[in-house]
Amino acid sequence: MAARGFPYQDLNDFLAALESAGELRRVGVPVDPTLEISEIVTRTVRAHGPALLFERPTRGEMPVAINLFGTEKRMAMALGVDDLNEVGARIGAMIKPELPVGWSGIREGLGKVLQLKSLPPKKVKTAPCQQVVYKGKDVDLNRLPGLQVWPGDGGIFHNYGLTHTKHPESGKRNLGLYRLQQHSHNTLGMHWQIHKDSTAHHAVAERRGERLPVAIAIGADPVVCYSASAPLPGDIDEYLFAGYLRGERVEMVDCLTVPIQVPAHAQIVLEGYIEPGERLPEGPFGDHTGFYTPVEPFPVMHVECMTMRRDPVYHSIVTSQPPQEDHGLGKATERIFQPLLKLLIPDIVDYDLPAAGVFHNCAIISIRKRYPKHAQKVMNAIWGAHLMSLTKLIVIVDEDCDVHDYNEVAFRAFGNVDYSRDLLLTEGPVDHLDHSSYQQFWGGKAGVDATRKLPTEGYTRGWPEQMTMSPEVRSLVDKRWKEYGIS
Repeated sequence: MAARGFPYQDLNDFLAALESAGELRRVGVPVDPTLEISEIVTRTVRAHGPALLFERPTRGEMPVAINLFGTEKRMAMALGVDDLNEVGARIGAMIKPELPVGWSGIREGLGKVLQLKSLPPKKVKTAPCQQVVYKGKDVDLNRLPGLQVWPGDGGIFHNYGLTHTKHPESGKRNLGLYRLQQHSHNTLGMHWQIHKDSTAHHAVAERRGERLPVAIAIGADPVVCYSASAPLPGDIDEYLFAGYLRGERVEMVDCLTVPIQVPAHAQIVLEGYIEPGERLPEGPFGDHTGFYTPVEPFPVMHVECMTMRRDPVYHSIVTSQPPQEDHGLGKATERIFQPLLKLLIPDIVDYDLPAAGVFHNCAIISIRKRYPKHAQKVMNAIWGAHLMSLTKLIVIVDEDCDVHDYNEVAFRAFGNVDYSRDLLLTEGPVDHLDHSSYQQFWGGKAGVDATRKLPTEGYTRGWPEQMTMSPEVRSLVDKRWKEYGIS
């Protein structure tokens, strides 16, 4: 993949590749960014339809690109591979010789691989993202066709802004993907959840009584867009990770008014500051949970400079009850980080994060069971594994169960469980957006042991043999199938 050079320099290249592959449709009629685009996108996603380019939004000054990552095929195209498992296999093969122990070992091993196998970002002096510049009173966020996705939303939100901050003391950069509510023509609400690195940067700046510089890039190349969503450890640079995935450096340029670098080939860049102590009510917002998140006070970014290409494309995403476009992003994360999770917890054979569980809510894990209460050991290990600690429901199955076949998983979970013995209940941290916990940020969790039970676990009845057809009969029917005349 890396040897042939990464195929996309920018979002425009990716859109062209999608269109060439029959994966993009242009919408040439006027469409309203308030609700209408959301309804069109939701129907398209649920029909497994293409990426969309709305060429004539009725608000804003540029086209809207959306549903770019809505299928595993398009997500693989975005990362320049044929199969999402390729990336994880490559990372796992190179980290394995490091013999990491625990999460700190995984973090150190990943860091070493990225240092050795990737090139740091390349700084350039001029960039397409700064072809047009607006400063001061000329800044107007209404030039952007930001979406109102659901009727109860608190207004216009920019849902794919790549947010750049730096730790005020160490200078360590963070790239994150956070929703941004447009409060006015030059202010944005920063929805920084409690577990996120930018929240920590902001807390340090406030403690020092300093304002925090922020830069937001919209419409970067697809690998940078993905890297902003990846659950990397806080000390792993997202642009080093993006460079590794691309096999070549990401070109970056200094912002014009804040001491931050941004992707040179982004479509739009917003530069500004967050004043210490300032908060405004943010929300409500129809999120990927399928419910409106409540109004809460969040920091405010004052946009002092706005740069863009001469003919920019605005990139966004619709969030809602699954299935929605973020399924592609989540599935990429699941596959890319599978080898790392297996190195951290060697008991794991495979895992799946169902889209219907909005990724934090449920994990299905298969193990090669070797001893009593092995499933419970894995449950507790998952609840101690970085952001997997937010998982609310863990279902453990035997290795012969395909974790991606939900019918098979349900068959095991419904039939192989004595809930008086095989259900583990505990409490721990949950996602900032979780609405079901009785207190914000923490709540109840459950682990379901759907494995075959052992005599040493107290199961003395003799576990029955599962029915399977003989290979000889299956082969015979395969060969004769056309003879039967059954379509």
